This record gives sequence, C-alpha cells and structure tokens, in this order.
Amino acid sequence: MKCKPEWMRSRHERISGANSTLDMLQRCLLLLLLVLIIQAGVANVQGRTVAFAYPQRSMNTVGGCQIFPSDNIWNQDISSLPVHSNSANYMASIGLTNHLDGFFGSGLYDNAPIGFPYTVVPGTQPTVPVSFEYANESDPGPYPIPPQAPIEGGAQSTGDRHVLVINSATCKLYETFASYPQADGSWKAGSGAIWDLNSNALRPRNWTSADAAGLPIFAGLVRYDEIASGVITHALRFTVNQTQNTYIWPARHFASSNTDPNLPPMGLRLRLKADVNIDGYSPQTRIVLTALKHYGMIVADNGSCCFISGTPDDHWDNPEVLQLRKMLLSNFEVVDESSLQVSPDSAQSRAALPTPTPTPAAPTPTPTPLPRRDQVVIANSATPTSTQTIVAEDQKKRALVSPSQERAGWIIPLVVGIAAVLLLSGFWLRFRRSQRR
Repeated sequence: MKCKPEWMRSRHERISGANSTLDMLQRCLLLLLLVLIIQAGVANVQGRTVAFAYPQRSMNTVGGCQIFPSDNIWNQDISSLPVHSNSANYMASIGLTNHLDGFFGSGLYDNAPIGFPYTVVPGTQPTVPVSFEYANESDPGPYPIPPQAPIEGGAQSTGDRHVLVINSATCKLYETFASYPQADGSWKAGSGAIWDLNSNALRPRNWTSADAAGLPIFAGLVRYDEIASGVITHALRFTVNQTQNTYIWPARHFASSNTDPNLPPMGLRLRLKADVNIDGYSPQTRIVLTALKHYGMIVADNGSCCFISGTPDDHWDNPEVLQLRKMLLSNFEVVDESSLQVSPDSAQSRAALPTPTPTPAAPTPTPTPLPRRDQVVIANSATPTSTQTIVAEDQKKRALVSPSQERAGWIIPLVVGIAAVLLLSGFWLRFRRSQRR
C-alpha cells in the first residue's frame, strides 16, 4: 500500500504523526540527558580522586637530573600539616630569640666561597678510590671526584670540608665529609654516601652520610638558580646548637649524647607560620621565606643556630641574604609529618593529611658521633644583582587544582542547563500542538 502524500492526509492523521514524532524525539532527548548526567558524575568522582595526586609544578633539576622523585619527602609541601604536639618545647630549646642566618652568598669569606660548592660531571668523568675513616657507615668508592673539586671552606679549611658531585649521566649524587685529595689522585674522607636521585631509598638505619643526620646535603641547599626562577620547591637544610640522641623520619643517624626529650631530634621539620608577614623583605629573601612556609627546614646537623645552607654564587646579594637575620625563631613551629610516611625505610611520602605525633626512632646500636664545626658568618660585602619577581601565592594555589576538578566544576551546571532547556522545549511544543487541534 502506497503512503499518502502530505496534502492528502487528514488533519487527524497529521496530528497523530506529529505526536508520534514528538514522543520519539522526547525519548531520545531524555536518553541523551541521562547519558550526560552519568558522564558528569564520573567526571566529578575523577576530580575528587585526582585531588590527592601530587600537583604539577616546576621540578627541581640540576645537570638534567631531578633532585629526587616528586613524592620524596624533601619535595613535599607541608603547609597544611598539623603542628607537632611538642612544638612549644622544641622551639623553646632551640631558642625563640635566636634568628635565621644564611650560609650562602657571593664573594669570599676566609679566602673561600660562602656555602656548599658542588660540581656536575659528565658520565665520562674518571672515578677514583676514596678511603673512609668511618668505612662501616660509608658507601665504598670509586667516586667520580675531579682532582680540583671545590671543597667547602676551601682547600686549606680545617672545618667540615664537604665535597658534592653530581654525575649528570647516571643522576647519582656523591657526597663526602672531611675530604682530602691525595697526590695519587685518590681521596681520603671521614664518611661518604652515594645517592640515586631517581630513588627514594634512605641510608641503612643508624648510618651517617656526609651529614650528621644521615640525610643528603644537596637536597636541602638554597641555590641561586632557584631564586632566579622565582620559587624554591623543596625543604631546606639547617643547623641547631644542640640535638638529642635520637632521630625521626626521614633522618637515619644522630650525633649527640643528650637525652633531653625537648631537644630537637635529627630530622625534625620546622615551618614558618602562615600568618607571618614577609612583604617587607627583599625579593631574594621573600623567595626563601616563602619556601619555609610551604616546605620548611629540616634539622640536619649540629652547629651555630640557625643557619640555612646554600650554594655560593656571584649573583647573591649579600645584604639581602643578611635580611634573614630579621626573622626570629619565635615565628616558627614544628610540624608533625608522620602522616606522610609510606615506609620508615623510604623517603617516599604520601599526600599531606593530619595524623598523630611521630614516634622518634629508637636506634639499638649507637652510631659513631661525628665532629662538626660552627658555621661561618657571611661577610657584609655586597655584590649588586638583578632579582626576579616572587611567584604569587594565589598562583601556587591555583596550580594545586587538577584539570579533572576544573571540568567537574562546570560540567554539572552545564548539564542542568541543557536539561532545563530540553524540558521547556518539550512543554512548549506540546502546548503549540494542543492549540492547533
């Protein structure tokens, strides 16, 4: 049977056909609406899940090597962590009227660069034997130390004489303490540690490193290239006058016989309080202080209080570095970072969530305490230099929002709007159709 042309169909047939078409269209639109709602729900769930992932940010790299993985505790933002239950006592023992200081700068002090010098070598750098005084807690050589590698304090120094070397091909960090070059090209040192910068591995329990806390030194240094970039994205290394004879994660070693529980253990992490106003400081100093609000500083050695460690660079403006002395320790608090620990034998950390107070590790064998010297005072000789604009706090906060969270924020209102338009259109079509009957 042939279909009638439109002009031959009765008014009733045309209305009936239109009703059928509209019903089918409405069912399709409702199905589409259901699919969109389901997709919006999935996006919202994914957004909440991604919120616990580590934020995308500029990585801390040297010589093409990232300085430990992004989830390493040194690279963890601790601004949201709770205050340690013993914070007041720890801070009182450190000294609330003490002030920060910087062991880094430009020029020379006692004929030596100010800070911890380091060397980046290629994969072709020859390795040399290193003999250690504390060989039972040192990583055996050979080490790729150049004959003229810079020594902390200079070649004639009677201090700690640290040597830091990064192999850019293998991304391994070599650190030695009390380092002395020998005529045959080998080196003698008090202790030494080799760190795989691609790994979260810690030292064996109770082992020293080139630092008293058994931690890497380089990971906590302030470098001028970071200042030039406008942001520091890791914790800083600092020293205090006295520590107790224990350590907490991520430290692995102590260098004290004092049992006072209110003295800071090695590995203790301090944070500059969030409400401290740093607007009056110079650009270089604000970048350092901003890092102390977000990443804090870790007790790594005994020495003069309270020196933050860094690398020498001719671009440092020494008067700006000296501004750190205006910041009193009363503006700091101790954080409880036990919630970040994935394993006591790994520096890997999870996203920051508040949990109970960390329990200090209780070493069974007594590690060999290593002698340490007081840090030097920066010479007040200025080297003018240009500085970069500090990264705004609101930009850092925006960087913590994942793309899926942003999608989840606008998909749901969009779906609701589409649903409203479709439903109103359906009611309007039915109303028009009923008027034509």
